[in-house]
Amino acid sequence: MSAGTPPAAAEGGGAPPPPFIEVDWFNRHKFRKVCSGDIFLSERQADGSVVAVLTDGLGSGQQANVCASLTATMAMEYMRAALGLRRAATLIMDALPICPDRHISYSTFTMIHASPGGEVRMIEYENPPATLLRGDCPIPIARTPLTLPRWEGRTLRYATFRMQLGDRLFFCSDGITQAGLGEPGTPFGQGLERVVPWLRETIRIAPDVSSHVLCKGAADRATRLDGGRAGDDTTAAMLHYRHPRVTQILTGCPFDRAQDAAYAALATRPGVTVIVSGGSTADLVARELKRPIETPLTALDPEVPAGSEMPGIDLVTEGCVTLSKVIALLRNPGPDVRINPATKMRDLLLASDKIDIDVGTAINPAHQDPNLPMDLDIRRNIVRELADVLRTQYVKDVTVKFH
Repeated sequence: MSAGTPPAAAEGGGAPPPPFIEVDWFNRHKFRKVCSGDIFLSERQADGSVVAVLTDGLGSGQQANVCASLTATMAMEYMRAALGLRRAATLIMDALPICPDRHISYSTFTMIHASPGGEVRMIEYENPPATLLRGDCPIPIARTPLTLPRWEGRTLRYATFRMQLGDRLFFCSDGITQAGLGEPGTPFGQGLERVVPWLRETIRIAPDVSSHVLCKGAADRATRLDGGRAGDDTTAAMLHYRHPRVTQILTGCPFDRAQDAAYAALATRPGVTVIVSGGSTADLVARELKRPIETPLTALDPEVPAGSEMPGIDLVTEGCVTLSKVIALLRNPGPDVRINPATKMRDLLLASDKIDIDVGTAINPAHQDPNLPMDLDIRRNIVRELADVLRTQYVKDVTVKFH
């Protein structure tokens, strides 16, 4: 099974699924600062459209974080209120104070509204210009300047354009473009002149490369130009129009054993990544699908129970302990100390767009033991928390069904 195969193609025909808008980003705060002066917020709306905001506060550290946070929060609230992008940007410009010493706004920003049909509206103020890539080819974006006398010479740039299936829209803070500032090869920073060719080459070599890999790669390259220590808050973000990547999670056994066969059949959906979480769940799937299950006792982790292997299943793990660890990894992203079933599940979920979680509600006596850790709540609450963090923090389309 492959997460990158469109379901319609896997079934050998039929109408392709509607385009999905992947949203991803990566941030690294300035060296020796406790927080980032760049803020990225995004939200998937009820009609499937996506709104995204990248703000860059003046300076770095806590003051910049406050300025950027206020700007990003205002932008998101205005767009939720359906004021329109230009109206929202105008209100922000009216509210943004000007630094009396440097005579510039306390925050720069990029605001984007992307519809499922491909129409994109974008407003930029002093952030590096966004780049539209069709395959590995840059496509020009026509921008219209927008200013008012009361803005004291400050100018927005407004653009409306259409993205096609497969197109990517890359945008970033100046921590990316100004990396390497003052160095012999990049006296004025690397600029987009070096970033875009790297993006193009990476996409040419791996056309299905994820947005997360591209964003993190852009940030890593910028940090290396700064000598391995980020010289400024560094943020890269990307929108990608493509077929949705679907992951199916089965966890827990159905309350009614008569549903076992139908429940296990969910693990055979074509073109879908399948995760089975829970020892009893794995036994059920193996029994109903008549497949062997093995538990290799290699590379054991002291914090996460061992996983198993089953033909046709992408990942088989223990249940509630592993799910709780996945939630912690998603809420507090950071470098992995080691690879284990929880990190593997997190990576599969982050590589997905639509995540279907089917939860069996049969009572597992082990979860009622008062001596177990408090975070081992009943399975349904753990799943609801997992769905919440995937929706709110990672803009995933998540459905949960109980059996």
